[in-house]
Amino acid sequence: MKIGLYFGTFNPIHIGHMIIANHMAEHSDLDQIWMVVTPHNPHKQKTTLLDDYQRLHMVTLATEDFTKIKPSDIEFKLPQPNYTVNTLAHLEEKYPKHEFALIMGEDNLNSLHKWKNYEVILENHHIYVYPRLNSGEIDEQFVNHDKIHRIGAPVIELSSTFIRESIKNKKNVAPMLPQKVWEYIDSSAFYKK
Repeated sequence: MKIGLYFGTFNPIHIGHMIIANHMAEHSDLDQIWMVVTPHNPHKQKTTLLDDYQRLHMVTLATEDFTKIKPSDIEFKLPQPNYTVNTLAHLEEKYPKHEFALIMGEDNLNSLHKWKNYEVILENHHIYVYPRLNSGEIDEQFVNHDKIHRIGAPVIELSSTFIRESIKNKKNVAPMLPQKVWEYIDSSAFYKK
């Protein structure tokens, strides 16, 4: 089985994430998409994150009606901060019959050369890239790489940061979130301060 790993803090997961995940599930050769909730991204401040299990619960709520999209807490059990190369090695050991690929936006592809052991990742895994506005110049080594696949997914310019700030400023963000996720956020009074 070919699994696409879509990493994120999902703080919160929003319809943009779901549109990309579903597009990858339906319009690529990936059999399943695993939404990997990252406890601590080395490039993000941990102080702004909701609890790991609250974010995992939101991903579970968002994905429960999608048979090809699954929540994953695989990184919760790994040393912090998490590095993708370590997560991939752990998954390969745990699920030897699966083939794992990465899903990322063009903006992340631009910084791939800064990732820990990125050459090892590219040597062993395919990368499925979705378009982003203003992603800048793609590093030449990644332009025609045989392991990098550009998928013509819809361009979604919606960020979790914008949603959190909007909630704090008492704006209605319900249309930007899966309904069950919005209900959970609202009833828990998340992001209001």
